[in-house]
Amino acid sequence: MTKRMAIAGGGLGGLTLARILRQHGVDAVVYEREANRSARSQGGMLDLHPESGQHALAEAGLESRFQSQARPEGEEHRILDPAGRMLIHHVPKPGSFSGRPEIDRTVLRDMLLDSLPADTVVWGRRLSTAAPRPGGGWHLTFHDGHRADCDVLVGADGARSVVRPLLADVELSYVSTHASLSIADVDRRHPELAELVGPGNLWCVGVNQLLAAQRLGDGSLRVGASLRAGDRPADTLASKRALLEMFDGWDPRVTALIEAGDGVPIPRRNEATPVDMRWETRPGITLIGDAAHLMAPVGEGANQAMLDAAELAASLAADPADPDAAIRAYEEAMFARIHPIAEMSTRIQAMMLSDTAAEDLVRFFTPRSAEPAPADRSGDVGASA
Repeated sequence: MTKRMAIAGGGLGGLTLARILRQHGVDAVVYEREANRSARSQGGMLDLHPESGQHALAEAGLESRFQSQARPEGEEHRILDPAGRMLIHHVPKPGSFSGRPEIDRTVLRDMLLDSLPADTVVWGRRLSTAAPRPGGGWHLTFHDGHRADCDVLVGADGARSVVRPLLADVELSYVSTHASLSIADVDRRHPELAELVGPGNLWCVGVNQLLAAQRLGDGSLRVGASLRAGDRPADTLASKRALLEMFDGWDPRVTALIEAGDGVPIPRRNEATPVDMRWETRPGITLIGDAAHLMAPVGEGANQAMLDAAELAASLAADPADPDAAIRAYEEAMFARIHPIAEMSTRIQAMMLSDTAAEDLVRFFTPRSAEPAPADRSGDVGASA
């Protein structure tokens, strides 16, 4: 393929796409808005699913590297009620990679970056506009005034995608409010919290709100508070005092996670695209990941972004002479795959922040459940992102 490929966004989806394309002998340039790989925190940990995230890493030739750095013990999951009573305690099989082992987002991103030639990612390039060229392809303009051309543009630029409006005119919906904190060196500084959380995830589930924590590979905890969309403005959760008031009356062992946080909470609104979002195929352009299907944050986002990358790369490699046909085939398959996952994510998010969340979760974990339990998609819930 002689087409010039540009990927807007150097997150997990964009980097996975660049890596797998390279495995097929196709070079692509990744334009990333961050100044360098260490410019900001990449968030907590995520569980990679065999059929999506792990499959994509296998296609990228990175399966063994993943297994050397992932944490199967991170699948352990504890769910408590506000009084501190244990409702669910899932303990994975020791050392097994047959489930959904956890890996820190930073570690995974670095693994992908290290697998690419140094000049693949152009840092500090925040896409401003993409305009069609008369003869086909796209003219890209960046915030720093830099310009570039490409024949095929892939929007992997996340929730606030600049590329998405070229294909779909959608309004994001507000699905939940979240505030996060970090606790460094928890074993030494707060051994009681390390024991409470364990090696994986802890959720404490109340009425319309959730307090969660997850253990990262660097010895820190990432703590998150979640509540329903519209219950409180996100900017009112920017202090520990506000969070402690929100969880007033809960077991002090659990609220100690807030008190121990380093710095102040970072609040945000979680949003989603419509579950049935589609667009008409347009020559030389497509979307992957959150740009294509921003979902409620219950652990599917990164996995589906990486699977998008693997499927798009395979489609392009199978039909190098006709990238537009390859994009059309990818999009049709992606739409069919994503729709039920987006619907499921919306249901799980609503259940976890419902009036009866604790009872619903216990019921959801029974073997009769037809859907995977929420503990298996803990990577983006409560304490992460």
